[in-house]
Amino acid sequence: MEIYINGKPEETGPSNIHQLVDKKGLKADSLVVELNRQIIKQTQWHEVHLQDGDRLELLSFVGGG
Repeated sequence: MEIYINGKPEETGPSNIHQLVDKKGLKADSLVVELNRQIIKQTQWHEVHLQDGDRLELLSFVGGG
């Protein structure tokens, strides 16, 4: 299945957002996920299944000063 992550096409096998985040080794506590222009709450990541052509934006927040 092909999805777009931050504007770039990517072949993937994970079936939900949680699996994708885990596969990519991203830290969930500092990540915001937007799927097809809709913010997905972290509590819903297990429930939201990815489909061919989906567009994800994965945004990480980093603190500093």
